[in-house]
Amino acid sequence: MGDTEHTWLAWAKRLQALASTGAHFSSDPYDLERYREIGCIANDMLADIAAVPPSRIEGLVSDFAKGYATPKVDVRGAVIRDDRILLVREASDRLWTLPGGYADVGISPAENVVKEIWEEASIRVTARSLYAVRHKARHGYDADVRDFYKLFFLCDPVGEMHIRPGPETIDVGFFAADALPPLSTGRVIARDIIAAFEHRAAASPAVVFD
Repeated sequence: MGDTEHTWLAWAKRLQALASTGAHFSSDPYDLERYREIGCIANDMLADIAAVPPSRIEGLVSDFAKGYATPKVDVRGAVIRDDRILLVREASDRLWTLPGGYADVGISPAENVVKEIWEEASIRVTARSLYAVRHKARHGYDADVRDFYKLFFLCDPVGEMHIRPGPETIDVGFFAADALPPLSTGRVIARDIIAAFEHRAAASPAVVFD
């Protein structure tokens, strides 16, 4: 698919977001009916592109017309020890990724990534710095009918590290940048991992962003 989202997928997602926002703010019953119809058409387009039933798309965008449509936020944390980076193996697809997930409401992005690393790798960390902000659609991740901003943090362990899997992971380990295991590319790509090493080594590290 390359580094940029398929044009028709991007258009369908944008159309769905506009329909959702319009339906939320509309007070005219005829306009509301039109926005909902446009939303259904967009969902049908997304379902056709993804080769899944429309009901699957409706489940993924269950917040339709419930507010202003905005991207979801995903946080990921990089913990590096002895030139190796911590990765977790997901139970859902049995592939490897930086620990992380959806950002929960009510806590900061840094607090979210600290929580995720504890839940998925069983170690305590502090978030040292933000090293990348990526728009998922603009990079080589697996295609997604939802829109995401991905925040990547360099993290430092607190105390001794005794890594072990959490409820949603089946394995954890440290890996060299040139010996990465098969990655869960809907969650992380090799570029995200290399960027963590580069950020850590830089004298004046900068945040990579779209």
